[in-house]
Amino acid sequence: MFTIGDFARHGRVSVRMLRHYDATGLLRPAHVDPATGYRYYTAAQLARLNRVIALKDLGFSLQQVRDIMDERVGVEELRGMLRLRRAELEAAMAEAAARLVRVEARLRSIESEGHMPTNDVILKSVPAVRVAELTATAASYEPEDIGPVIGPLYDELFRRLDAAGITPTGPGVAYYEDAPEGGGRILVHAAVQVSAPLREDGDFVVRDLPPVEQAATIVHRGSMDTVLPTAQALAHWIDANGHRSTGYPREVSLECPENRDDWVTELQAPVAQA
Repeated sequence: MFTIGDFARHGRVSVRMLRHYDATGLLRPAHVDPATGYRYYTAAQLARLNRVIALKDLGFSLQQVRDIMDERVGVEELRGMLRLRRAELEAAMAEAAARLVRVEARLRSIESEGHMPTNDVILKSVPAVRVAELTATAASYEPEDIGPVIGPLYDELFRRLDAAGITPTGPGVAYYEDAPEGGGRILVHAAVQVSAPLREDGDFVVRDLPPVEQAATIVHRGSMDTVLPTAQALAHWIDANGHRSTGYPREVSLECPENRDDWVTELQAPVAQA
């Protein structure tokens, strides 16, 4: 038999963890000296310890590990638990990849501070346009809060337009406004140009966006997850050229191929003389 210290070294775990496994009934020692209270383990128990560690590394809770080890979980249920865990890990990897893209965008924005933007900013008027739209609320105007809201909105909008027999006649136009409840929350409007009668019902809204007398516009190339440097270049231009922003920019999707890195989007910021 091994003492608890020797068993911990062989199993590559801490003594504290073995005591915790004992207390929870997950891995009890083979023998406890009644006089000293010392715990002793057998070599055969290393196999159970290894299975416990392997299941924990997969992300299962101690209760789930105990149920699996004690065969209270059937094969089909275990298969379902593993599939669910796989889906959770895939979602976490996707979120980590998206967060990395946002970090790189912020890094590029910081590194470009103090330099003249290479993007061309153009002042122009924007005509009124008829759009069909759906609206939802995002926690903030940050790309990481806007992205998870606007993507599903557009998917649902196109599904409802198809069911209604309405074909878009122009690009998507995303626009934003402060939510009535405040707290930095943003109303996200996912819209697309259409040629259809005005309507407002439970499916979607068809409305006329008003013209913008003067807008500072800039073209962003790439995923909207990396829009921050372009948006800040536009803000720097507005400030440096004697204007002030009078609202959130509209985002007009000029090209939206399957590869998001090849997207082309025009930002249209309404401005006035400072």
